[in-house]
Amino acid sequence: MEIALIVAIVAIIFVVRTFKIVPQQHAWVVERLGKYDRTLTPGLKFVVPFIERVAYRHSLKEVPLDVPSQVCITKDNTQLQVDGILYFQVTDPMRASYGSSDYIVAITQLAQTTLRSVIGRMELDKTFEERELINATVVNALDEAALNWGVKVLRYEIKDLTPPAEILRAMQAQITAEREKRALIAASEGRRQEQINIATGEREAFIARSEGEKQAEINTAQGQASAIVAVAEATADAIRKVAAAIQQPGGEQAVQLKVAEKAVEAYGSLARTNNTMIVPGHMGEVAGLIGTAMALIQGAKAGAAAGAGTAAAAGRGGEAR
Repeated sequence: MEIALIVAIVAIIFVVRTFKIVPQQHAWVVERLGKYDRTLTPGLKFVVPFIERVAYRHSLKEVPLDVPSQVCITKDNTQLQVDGILYFQVTDPMRASYGSSDYIVAITQLAQTTLRSVIGRMELDKTFEERELINATVVNALDEAALNWGVKVLRYEIKDLTPPAEILRAMQAQITAEREKRALIAASEGRRQEQINIATGEREAFIARSEGEKQAEINTAQGQASAIVAVAEATADAIRKVAAAIQQPGGEQAVQLKVAEKAVEAYGSLARTNNTMIVPGHMGEVAGLIGTAMALIQGAKAGAAAGAGTAAAAGRGGEAR
């Protein structure tokens, strides 16, 4: 009974040490008599008990590795507290087992030294602007060295860049001054544009007013000219009608009467204007005025008759020829 129990225990140990189940995304390194033999892939695998053993177990998943914070000195001798996170993946389980005693520590230390070297070649302002360049430089340096360790460095990200408190205050003051400068420039540009707009508006308004005044003067002049022409035409027409009326029977007597009336009205107007009664010395003056006017009328009639006779003689001469 005891022998059967011992045999059962030995069988169980044998089965446990012989059959291995490798999980997905894992790789186990098997050594035979202390020497690398093979790498077990996911699934049910067999290992010879007491001769072979699983020496290393590696996860093939992407692993995030927190890089401890450290102080870096920039090119302009400013201290920066920098920390980051590194992402890597085991690609060669055999190299990861025998290439380095501890590839995680090796990657961490190399990341820190590379980061100090990269930041040491930059000025403080550039470190905030060139994060992508810093990350890419660290990844390239780590990936080249990690090939011998069976590890692929996928990416590196800086989590925080913290300068000293004095530098932070100076940077804040600089940012405040820059914003105030931009505000003053914007305000001055606004005032300048406002003055330009006002000047442009005044110029356009002045031009519009001058054009309007010019057009108004042109219209007034045209109206006055039209009025003068109309008055002249009306006066000429009235004179023609008066002349025609004088040639009618009794026209001369009417003219004499009209001239006498105008003379009397003129004397009356002078009397009202000067508050003095002005009367002719004798009625012969009025008769003289009438005679002078009639002489002018007779001269005009004689000229008209002579013109008519000349025109008639010219007509007869044309007929004789």
